[in-house]
Order: sequence, then structure tokens, then C-alpha cells
Amino acid sequence: MPQLEHIEAIEKRLWGAADTLRANSNYASNEYFLPVMGLVFLRHAYSRFLAVKDGIEAKLPKRGGKSRALTKEDFSQQSAIYLQPKAQFDTLVALTDSDDRARAIIEAMESIEADYDSLRGVLPKSEYQELDNAVLGQLLRTLNPDELKKVSGDVFGRIYEYFLTQFADQKAHDGGEFFTPISLVSLIAHVLEPESGTVLDPACGSGGMFVQSARVVEQHHENPAEKLTFYGLEKNATTIRLAKMNLAVHGLEGDIQKAISYYEDPHELLGKANYVMANPPFNVDEIDADKVNNDPRLPFGLPGVNKKGKVSNGNYIWISYFYSYLNEQGRAGFVMSSQASSAGRDEAKVRRKLIETGDVDIMVAIRSNFFYTRTVPCELWFLNRDKPEAHKDKVLMLDARNVYRKVTRKIYDFSPEQEQNLLAIVWLYRGETERYLQLVSNYLGQSIDEAQACMEREEDGDTSLPLPDYLAALHALEKILKPELAKLPQDDALKEQQAEWRKEYKRLAKDIAGFHRQADKAMEQWKKFAGSEFSRKPRRGEAQGGVEHKAPDTNAALIKLTQQLAPLAEASRDLIKQTDLLYKLATRLIDELKTVGRVSDSVTRRNQSTTRDLTRARKAADEARAQAVEQLKQVRYFWKQAHWLTERFPEAKLRDVEGLVKLVDTKEIEANDWSLTPGRYVGVAPEEEDDDFDFEEALREIHVELEDLNKESQVLAEVITRNFREMGI
Repeated sequence: MPQLEHIEAIEKRLWGAADTLRANSNYASNEYFLPVMGLVFLRHAYSRFLAVKDGIEAKLPKRGGKSRALTKEDFSQQSAIYLQPKAQFDTLVALTDSDDRARAIIEAMESIEADYDSLRGVLPKSEYQELDNAVLGQLLRTLNPDELKKVSGDVFGRIYEYFLTQFADQKAHDGGEFFTPISLVSLIAHVLEPESGTVLDPACGSGGMFVQSARVVEQHHENPAEKLTFYGLEKNATTIRLAKMNLAVHGLEGDIQKAISYYEDPHELLGKANYVMANPPFNVDEIDADKVNNDPRLPFGLPGVNKKGKVSNGNYIWISYFYSYLNEQGRAGFVMSSQASSAGRDEAKVRRKLIETGDVDIMVAIRSNFFYTRTVPCELWFLNRDKPEAHKDKVLMLDARNVYRKVTRKIYDFSPEQEQNLLAIVWLYRGETERYLQLVSNYLGQSIDEAQACMEREEDGDTSLPLPDYLAALHALEKILKPELAKLPQDDALKEQQAEWRKEYKRLAKDIAGFHRQADKAMEQWKKFAGSEFSRKPRRGEAQGGVEHKAPDTNAALIKLTQQLAPLAEASRDLIKQTDLLYKLATRLIDELKTVGRVSDSVTRRNQSTTRDLTRARKAADEARAQAVEQLKQVRYFWKQAHWLTERFPEAKLRDVEGLVKLVDTKEIEANDWSLTPGRYVGVAPEEEDDDFDFEEALREIHVELEDLNKESQVLAEVITRNFREMGI
């Protein structure tokens, strides 16, 4: 199972266990989230502490044969928090029921606050006194599973964000508005690509914009704590605590002030910020016009005032503020209501003035259901005060509403590859052809890697043989089945089923051998284009930040290689169908054996040992099938990413693509009432026959929806039962 799936399984299990414990506390969900996030913070901090501790100790100066003591400065340089022994998670997990866990956790938090001024008064402490001692022990153990000690990377960073996501979904705090979906934040950060300087978020919520900006810097092998300075504004005191914890747990610090951004500007960054990133509240209509009328952050004037003296809609207040904070080379990226890009009357006047500056850079339309607490669509706006002259009178319109992945029945996001593909379009717009070619090359190289891994795969030090293992599991199942089936009455139907099984087994074995040869041929084709070097396999989902495959020299070479790998991708899809078919045939034979056995009292019913062996062999075959299918899917998946890009941009240059992207000049925008809505310009993609319908993916989506509905029905059933009890029925 890929590491990502391990992490997803751990995330869900940890959340389920933590949420279940809420029933054993006196807290409602909106009170429970802070002490839970405090413990996730501690566990994440401990994970980062351990990750860098050995390396720091190895470099410590020695005197008289003894190393000096560790300091917080040692860890700050490694984007980690120094933890005194009392604050280390293993210390807390080792406490017994006779110990006062709440007191120990409070002392752990106090020790961190004593070492870090930025966290003083921020971490949860007294909240733990309301939790039962045994419940705290269970919660600590829940957040410390053995699997987390075997996986690599910033695992607890993901888990921290996952818990924020889940609490946002529950609207456990501030209506869930404290959290912007990671997909959107990551896309904004990677389009802006902050390198160094000041990053401002005037509506910073839990600090996700800062964390993703830091990750971009880390991907360029730089230290974000040295390169970026973070400033934030947030009106909710509890959200500020979350943001500071989120920064600290990633080894970052920021100056986050409590303020109402409409009326206050405590950082005084007008015209000074290198980057502005934000997800402000949409469509606010209660801003006092008199208080903001003369604000220097409104270079384009007020967008309109109603009879009550309120700004009719606050969207353009925010947009104007974001623009005014930028210095002469500054760039901004923010989430905005889709209504804003085509709003009329006074808002249109402000929008026209903004467009006429030439600093509107990119507009990206996002479909509905990307947010956890609202279903509305939105758009991402990108401003650039230092656009190249060739783009000064142009805006890149990108309609990404048809680009999404279904996470649950109600929530969508971008897969890592979907995000990369959208970024690739931006790279072409900016003339960064080499990055585009490298991405296509990565996809093709990874497709070949995944094809090779179908025969032999190494992961976490273990070696598996997905397709050979599946054949072996089927063979083991047949060895148990064959003698038992021979004892049954041999009617024509049974003979036909067994004959079909043998035929499909031989066919699968033959096609696997053929697939192996195709994979080897693909490797040779790669070497022909890229030379003898072939990079080790990158981790999935890391096309940009992970290991890069050496790219073929030209776009023509990549196009040719994409075409040459098409048969391999198709063969992987065919093998999935054959793999599933053979397992279905095997289960049909097992069912036949059981059915006839019940009637004739065959040996299958009498011999419990044989029954157990058959059950185990069937389970083993199913597990091997699932692993083989998952591995085969990756072959076509990564090829499809390369094909998606090369089909739309065959010359590795930006061009208009119906329903997706268009570079629009100011004259066309003026002719369209100064609208910045991408869909108004890119048109609608022509309908095509879906020859590439993914039945497995469709089933997965149905399963996701059914799972969500089952959970909702359970919650409703509990509510109804509780209401009946309260009514005495």
C-alpha cells in the first residue's frame, strides 16, 4: 500500500477515535477542538523534534569530550521546536492512571511558552482540567500509533491540517471560516511562488497561507524562517491561537494581530508587502462607509454605499486593500466570491480602474463544493505590480471548474497532479517552458516506473511482486479448490466454469508476461530519449517537489514518447479488467462448491480445516488482487497526465483551449463590461464521447457517497432516539 494511503487511513482512524472521546467529556464540539488540537500540536512538534535531533547532536561542539547542551536556537535553524523532556510526547504517553495527566500536559505547554515568546498565552492549558484522566490517557495513546514511527515526511503536518479540516467541516469554531481548503491555498502559494520578503494575510484564519508559502520556499531548498516574514490580521482571538500554533508546529513565527481589517491597519504595510495572500469573508454588507471613506488603502474609491450608510458589498474593499498593500514588485493571490468578477454598477467602476492599472495577472474559476462550510463557487485572483511589458494589457483566464477530485459527497479538491497541471499552464504563460517539459517528463518517467513496479516494487524496505504475487495467490487458491471441485457432480455448467477459469488464468499469465516485455521496452525507449541516466522512483504526488526524471531534450521527443507509451497505458487498463474477472470466476467456483456442498453434505462442509484454508486463500487472493489493481492504475494515471498536457499544448506553448484557458487583452475585457469571469472568455469545451470512462473511479465515488449517507443516517437516528427519550416515548 502506498505511503499516502497509510497516512489517509491513520488520519481517519485518529480522527474517529478522538471524536468518539468527545462523548466522554463535558465539552461540546466547539469547545473540544482546542484541547485536541493542542495535543496534535504537541505530537507534531515532537515528530519534528525527533526528525532533527540526531543531526543537531552530531554537529554540536565538544569541550573536554562532552557536547554542549541543546538549545532552542539549534532547533529553530531546522524549522523545529525545542522540547524539554517534560514536553516530549513519549513522556506524556508513559503516564499512568495514578498520574495527573492534565497537570502534566499543562506543565508541558507552559515549558514551551517559557521558551517561545510567540506562543506565550497561546497554547491550551486549563481546558485539559475538564477532561477525565483516563480519557486523556486514551487520547494521548490514540495520537501516538506505531505506524507513525515507520512513515517518512511531514506526516503530522498533514494530520494537523486534517484535524483542522474536520473541525472546519463540523463548524466547530467560527462557523468553520478559519480554515481555507489546502488545495486552494497550495495553488495560490505555488502561483505566487514567494522567494523572500514580507507575506501579509489580512484575514489569516488558522495561518494556512503562511504554511503553504513556507513549503514553496522549502521546495527550493531554502529555510523559510530566514527568507519570509509573516504578518497577519484576524478578528477572533481563538483563531489567532490556532494560527500561532499552526505556524509554530511548522517551525515558523509570525506577527498576528487581533484587528478588524476593514477599519484597522496595525502593521502599517501600505505599499510595503512583497506578497499578499488571503481568503476574506465574501459579500459582507455591514462595513461602515464613513469609517473607511478616507482610508488610504482604497486607491480606487468606495464600491458603493447603501441608504444605511453601509458599503453595499465588501468584496472590493478587500480587493482594494490587497492591491494597496503591495510594493512596486509585489504580487497578490486571494480567494474571492465568483460574483465579484462580473459585479455591476459601482463595483464595476472599481474593477475597471483596477484592470486599467495593468496589474491584474491571472483569474482562475473554481467550481462549487471546494469549501467545507459553504457550497458556493469561487475564483482565485492574482495581481502582479511588476508584470512583464508583454503581459501588461493582458489577463490569463483559466476556467478550472471541470478540474476536480471528489473527496466526499459534499467536498471536492484538486489531486496533486491536477494542481500541477494547472500550474503548468501558468508556467507556459510566463514562458517557463523548461518547467513544463520537466513536468511532462516526470509523468512519463513515473508511468514507466509504475509499470516496472507492477512486476517488482520496493517500499519502506520491503519488496513485493504485485502481478506475480497475484498469480501465485490464484494458483494457491486453485490447489485447494481443484480436489474439492472434483468431488462434486460434474454437470455441464460446472465443467464450463472450470474451463473458463483455466482459459482466463492462462490468458492472464500470458498477458502479464507481455506487459513485462512492454515495460522493459518502455524503459529502453526512455533511455533512448533521456540517455542512460534514469532517476530513482519519485514518491507519488510529488511531481514538482520530488525526484525529477531527466527530461528528453525537446518537446517533440516528449510528444513521441507519450505516443509510444500509449499501448503500455492501455495494456495496464486491460490487465485490471482481466485481474478482476479472474477473481470473480474464482469466487463463482467457491460459491458453487459451497452451494452444492450444503445439498450433498460434501467434504467441504465436514472438513473444517479445508474450509478455513479456502477462506484464507480467497482472502489472500483478494488482497493480492487489490494491490495489483492499485499498482496497474498508476501506470495509466501518470501517462494520462502527460497526455492531458501534450494534447492541449502540443507545441509546449500557451494557446487558447476551448473551455479551459485563454489569454485575453484589455480591449476584449472592455467589450465584455470589464468582466473578469473566466467562463465568459474561454467558452465551453465541446462534448466528447467518453471512451476513457473510469468504471472503478465511478464505483469509488458511489461508495464515498453511500458511506457519507450511512454516516448521516446514523447521526439522524441518534438524534431521533435522543429526542424520543427526552419526550418520554
